[in-house]
Amino acid sequence: MNIERTFVAIKPDAVQRGLIGKIVTRFEEKGFKIIGMKMIHVTPEIAAKHYEEHIGKPFYPSLVKFITSAPIIAMVVEGIDAVNEVRHIMGATNPQNADVGTIRADFSPLMSTNSVHGSDSVQSAEREIGIYFKPEEICPNWKTMMELIIDEQSK
Repeated sequence: MNIERTFVAIKPDAVQRGLIGKIVTRFEEKGFKIIGMKMIHVTPEIAAKHYEEHIGKPFYPSLVKFITSAPIIAMVVEGIDAVNEVRHIMGATNPQNADVGTIRADFSPLMSTNSVHGSDSVQSAEREIGIYFKPEEICPNWKTMMELIIDEQSK
């Protein structure tokens, strides 16, 4: 069992459309723990850190303009194979190619406004979590109701 942490951002388009609860529910219903969460307005400086590998590319200015246009929900999600599983729940980057039932297929009209971001590797997750969260803002040592029930039954 490989417990991982990943970074997820509910992007400005989804926040503006009131989809926060529906998106968080997708991860929780799959059994993931949200161990860090906050609403923030991404600054151009934060965007530059997050998208540093894209600086200088033709689409970079539009990425920054979009991510700084309204608040995001930044989250640290923890669970079994979190990086890959969270990306599976989100669906393909282009909503037109996303499987029915994924977040992007269900909520995203365009690739440029695809509702969510998720880290693409454990290394990216660590880097992105560090951009958006201080260590004390992450609350890993609590148990879900299911974990409490399992603990109780094993006594």
